[in-house]
Amino acid sequence: MIVNASGIFLELTKKKNCFILCEEVKTYTELMWRVPGEKMDFNVEDILMEDDDILVVRKKAGMAVQHAGVGQMDMEHLLLNYLAGKGKVGRRIPYLAVIHRLDQPVEGVIVFAKNPGAAKILNAQMQKNEIHKEYLAVVDHAQTITRGRLVDYLLKNGRSNFSKVTTKGTPGGKLAELEYQILEQSETDGKALVRIILKTGRHHQIRVQMAHAGMPLYGDRKYNPQYKDGGNLALCAHRLSFRHPRTGKILRFQAVPENRVFAIFGEGLSDKIADEI
Repeated sequence: MIVNASGIFLELTKKKNCFILCEEVKTYTELMWRVPGEKMDFNVEDILMEDDDILVVRKKAGMAVQHAGVGQMDMEHLLLNYLAGKGKVGRRIPYLAVIHRLDQPVEGVIVFAKNPGAAKILNAQMQKNEIHKEYLAVVDHAQTITRGRLVDYLLKNGRSNFSKVTTKGTPGGKLAELEYQILEQSETDGKALVRIILKTGRHHQIRVQMAHAGMPLYGDRKYNPQYKDGGNLALCAHRLSFRHPRTGKILRFQAVPENRVFAIFGEGLSDKIADEI
């Protein structure tokens, strides 16, 4: 039994090792959702924007957006904790819709909808490819062509959580497209800083396509056969832009990577990534 800041008793049920609100019972004080062994504090500095319709946040590397493993917290439930703890939902369970996802080891900007109307509009923008998603990555090898477009067909294996490039017409294969630009290359170890713009949103798309093109991501245990340094995946959802679901105003958000491997490109990283493709 837990209670919220409005003084309403709430009963919890356990589902896939995450606790969710299932029924209002009676009245009391303060709200907290707990998963055993997990710290539930939410850093409000990671909120880039919040209003009645949307919640834009910076996701830390290592946290799943949804459906975390046993004993782990995910971003969805962490934000539900945050919303419920604000005590503004009264007797209602907070609403939060996942609009797009980032792989668990990926850091960066992500948007959630706070009501069904906003979710419908943002999902429509996703379907029409009107949400602009730009990433920064560090790759182990750079190509001589400093910018280009990758167009492949990807086939996902759900059981192994693995995707691969296949041929057009393969059953289950889906078109995957991205643009990339090499911003800088290290003179010492060949690593390169790359800006990537997604045109489609496929499973592990950036990691699979860049590896297939001979530019595997640093720290990618799954798709980089030469990975051996022990570092984390160097991939950040750097920029996100979309139209506000209520006002129609174009909103732009940015996050600078926290992964330490990006530091090899110097303190002027923000200046290097200032220009658009």
